[in-house]
Amino acid sequence: MVATAAAASLVLLAGCASSTESPAPPVQGAASSVAAQGDPTAQGILTRLGLTGRSATEVIEALDQQTGQRQRDVLASVRYDSLVLRDDSGESWVELPDGRFYLSIAPYVSRTHECYYHSLTTCTGELADQTVDVTIVDSAGKTLVDGPARTYANGFVGFWLPRDIEGTVTVTHEGRSATAAISTGQQAPTCLTTLKLT
Repeated sequence: MVATAAAASLVLLAGCASSTESPAPPVQGAASSVAAQGDPTAQGILTRLGLTGRSATEVIEALDQQTGQRQRDVLASVRYDSLVLRDDSGESWVELPDGRFYLSIAPYVSRTHECYYHSLTTCTGELADQTVDVTIVDSAGKTLVDGPARTYANGFVGFWLPRDIEGTVTVTHEGRSATAAISTGQQAPTCLTTLKLT
């Protein structure tokens, strides 16, 4: 029975997080410090990941940009205002810095997957380690991102954007491009996998 539960837990953690998962409450007062001092679950998971004492921003960037073997039995999922950490010991949440929203983008040519909340340890995109040109413009016409970026080993590239905006993102790669509407509101996805380059 325990083995069955453990297997089910690993299956749950194996893919990207869906929009049907309940929203995670942030750890109050831990705005940018993952140290979540009184939270042994968070500390244990961060120790497993080799990221003890890092800020939430640093943990997200380190995990998304990781080049080695990923610990797929650990879920580190990005939400509107928190980082959800989960393994077989339990689940914890760490609040993200005020006003910042992390959007991770995986442009593709022929292969993609459904994703809503970006999983830093399990999500993978088609175009790993590729140079892409990215432009992100908000609904007021302000350019937030404009220039080349390199996708990480997981096929994603991440951007810190202001919360609660609407806008568009355009990605170009080897003569192909795609544009999509984005939002950084409370119910918005942190994982964009629908940019088919044509």
